[in-house]
Amino acid sequence: MRKELPKRKCLRLKGYDYSNAGCYFVTICVKDKHEILGEIVGGGVPDAPINVIDAPYCELSKIGQIVDSRIQEMNNLYNDLEITKYIIMPNHIHMIVCIVNSELSIVPESGSSGTPTPTNAKIPSFISTLKRYTNKECGFSFWQRSYHDRIIRDEEEYNRIWKYIDENPLNWDSDEYFCIMK
Repeated sequence: MRKELPKRKCLRLKGYDYSNAGCYFVTICVKDKHEILGEIVGGGVPDAPINVIDAPYCELSKIGQIVDSRIQEMNNLYNDLEITKYIIMPNHIHMIVCIVNSELSIVPESGSSGTPTPTNAKIPSFISTLKRYTNKECGFSFWQRSYHDRIIRDEEEYNRIWKYIDENPLNWDSDEYFCIMK
């Protein structure tokens, strides 16, 4: 007797066209929270004032350096997408990705109705390509199956997310993705 598999919940906003011009906050995680992209270093003594010189940062591993290189490469490769801010953390990356020229690109059609599905839209296609390139260069698959995205609705939210990305290494030990491996 074959066991019925649970249906995966679609994380995309129903009815939203992900090829629209706009900005998105994207988080991509490493499978099982393995900290293979780098480690947080610096910061000195806890609770001490932090200056720019000794602020915590993520020292990238070889895999993290490959991810960084591919992000920069892809940022130059796409003329209709722009990564305006990103950070690589030990087991995830955060990015602000903006679609700047939505009318210049064609979203592939799928299905008999000819309507694009969210997985054929620009952001999902971009993330899929980034994962594929980095997995291929590293020689193994290390990304979690999906990713999280949020449509950035206004300038205030954009600025709040920008600040969150900047401060992510400082708050690593309280980050939802922080995990002490045993």
